[in-house]
This record gives sequence, structure tokens and C-alpha cells, in this order.
Amino acid sequence: MESTELTRIAEALERIAPAPMEAPDFDRADAFVWHVSPDRLVPVPDVNRVDIDLLVGIGRSRDTLLANTRQFAQGLPANNALLWGARGMGKSSLVKAAHAAVLAEGLALKIVELQREDLPTVGRLLSILRAAPRHRFVLFCDDLSFSHDDQHYKSLKAVLDGGIEGRPDNVIFYATSNRRHLMPRDMIENERSSAINPSESVEEKVSLSDRFGLWLGFHPCDQDEYLAMIRGYCDAHGVEIDDETLRAEAIEWQATRGGRSGRVAWQFFTDLAGRKGVRV
Repeated sequence: MESTELTRIAEALERIAPAPMEAPDFDRADAFVWHVSPDRLVPVPDVNRVDIDLLVGIGRSRDTLLANTRQFAQGLPANNALLWGARGMGKSSLVKAAHAAVLAEGLALKIVELQREDLPTVGRLLSILRAAPRHRFVLFCDDLSFSHDDQHYKSLKAVLDGGIEGRPDNVIFYATSNRRHLMPRDMIENERSSAINPSESVEEKVSLSDRFGLWLGFHPCDQDEYLAMIRGYCDAHGVEIDDETLRAEAIEWQATRGGRSGRVAWQFFTDLAGRKGVRV
């Protein structure tokens, strides 16, 4: 009887704190997604991304991130990067495109996507990546931001600073956010105005962005850049349309969306390609 109860207790404890996952086969793919409950790295054989040459209007950010990624893949010093700014302007697309460009140069590099809500588990993920020293990893978190009662930012420090162990030498962290300081401006101002010590009230959260060596800003595109994006997609995928018709239809499309961005350009191109019977 006691043996049965002990067995049940042991099984319950194992469910609460599962055994560490087996080391994944990183040779299976160049991209992985981190999942929890249970912990596992799922290979992604076909990554959803666009060619880096099709990313128009972000030339400086493109060249800077590509150079940083190349340095890291070569085993040279490189910085964590925060890509912040206007939505739909290619922040996450650039991260994936830079990874693909480095692979095309013959350099070995893995990319691992981590969801913001899984940041508390990042310590376990870093332990797995640290145990694979012959591989180099870009750890990527898309749409990163924090609210006033969000404690996930403490887990982020494990990636940026690494605690007593330090960040693994074979890991670099790239994040995208609509917010330069990863938290809403009105929240920053509110906490500063209501705190006993305003200068320290939000310093812990705001200082997170200071831990990124690279800050790459993305700003809304103008009309010429918007049209150039669409023309680039058309040329790359063989969609034939004259400039005058493209201009008229693209401007009408962006008017219905209330603004211009790389995402809106791609959405228009998707509609156009469908109407032209071209598969992309």
C-alpha cells in the first residue's frame, strides 16, 4: 500500500517538474520554435520569409543587422539587437531574411523563436543551447513589450545579461517591438509622476532596452517607397503590370487601409498576384 502511494506521489512530482528534455538534433533544420509543457524544440523545415533584397526603405537597418549577424556566425563579437518602430515595416521579416542571407553565404547559423509569454522558461532554453557549443543560435522574440504589472521582463535579463553564468557564447538575442523602451510611454510618464522616487520608478524596465547593443529604428514609409516595394514583389514573382495601373491601384488600396507600410504593400501584391493568376 505504501509503495503504491509513494509511486503515485513520485509520478505527480514528475508531472509538476518534468525531467530535462533530451538534447535535440540541431542538424535536422536551421530553424526551431521553442514550446513548453513539455519543453521541446520543434524544427521548422520551411521558414516563412522574404528575400532580403525585397526589403525596401530600410537599407541602413538591413545592412547593420546583416553585418552583425554575419559577425556572430563567424564567431566574432556581435551585439544583441532591438528592432523597434512602426508596425508592418519589416522588423521580423528582416530578422528572418538576415538569417537566410547568412546561410546563403555558407555560414552555419540556427534561429530559435521564443514567444514572449514563454520568457520565464528562457533559462531552461539557454541551458539546452549552451550544451550545443558547436552550433550558433539567434534567439528571436517577436513583438516584445511589457505592461505595468508584467514580470516577464525579469526573465529577459537572463538572455541579455546571463546572470552569474553569463549569456552563452553561442547565443545572441534579437527582438522586435513597437516600443523603443519596451513599455508604453504613458505608463512611463504615469509611474514617474506618481512614484516616491520618480528617477528610479521605471528604471529597471526602461533600462532593458539599454542592454541591447543595437537599436534599429523603423519608421513609416513614404509613397515612393511603398510603390517600390510592390514593384519589387512584382518583378521577383513575375507579375506583369504597367506602372500607371500599379500606381493607381496601389494608392487606392492603401487609402482603404488608412496608411502605408511594408505589410500593406505585401497584402496588395498578394491580391494582385491572385487576380493575375500567379502563384507566389
